[in-house]
Amino acid sequence: MLRIVPGSDKDIEELRRALGEVRVPLEAIAGVAFEPARKGGHLRLRLRKGADALFDVAAGALGPPADPYRLAVPKARAGAAEYFADEIRDTMAVHQTPGGPCDDYLLPVPDVPISATAGDGAVLFDGERVRLEWTGWASSEKEKAGPQEFPLSDVSGVEWKPQSGMGHGTLRFRIKGEAPSARPPQKDLRCVSWGIQRFGGATALVAAAVLARLPNEQPELPPAAPPPVADDVHDAVLRRLAELGRLHHSGVLTDEEFATAKQAMIRRLQES
Repeated sequence: MLRIVPGSDKDIEELRRALGEVRVPLEAIAGVAFEPARKGGHLRLRLRKGADALFDVAAGALGPPADPYRLAVPKARAGAAEYFADEIRDTMAVHQTPGGPCDDYLLPVPDVPISATAGDGAVLFDGERVRLEWTGWASSEKEKAGPQEFPLSDVSGVEWKPQSGMGHGTLRFRIKGEAPSARPPQKDLRCVSWGIQRFGGATALVAAAVLARLPNEQPELPPAAPPPVADDVHDAVLRRLAELGRLHHSGVLTDEEFATAKQAMIRRLQES
């Protein structure tokens, strides 16, 4: 289990604060990478399709500081982040975690009722019905039409994207029997839009809550991979122990990090 804990400072992004601690089962992970940059980089986690409703609905559009699966890493900790990414990949290889889509969510879906406000509207979802209410920023068309409400059974899809450049951020619902709207988001009665907030507050969580409760037919999964051979497990663990020693000797890992990682590798060697 991988625990991702938000920071404790008051400037933490609204979506990240609302989401709180995220616990990711190993089998939900499709890949991990450290992306270096001039001032450090980012540690990015990629999940299997269908493992997490928020990851699916955001479709990679979230960025730091809102994305719980893309963590900013200061330059001084870049080496430790690279080691951490390698450790996750090696653990996945040892345990032969599947890489295809999931037949059920492996992370908890957002609880209902849930609501969020951004830009020209507020969206409320109680698990059975979606309701859109307009704010003072709404267009005259939306104000004239008044609040919109429809049952979950009428929803065929949900789309979310953040504000970018001159474009608006949007949370849009597709309704069965209705052609996709060609109207701009400010005039689309199935859409909440915002032009200032980069990530739209907690609207992505509402989108994830709706997506998770839509009928979802998953493709047939491939047969499970055979369990790893014991000798392969031993070799992988021994290689990692040797690498841990080098990282500790060079100062990349602190004494505490080295001791914790070493004990974890020894336990894995004993269990294999």
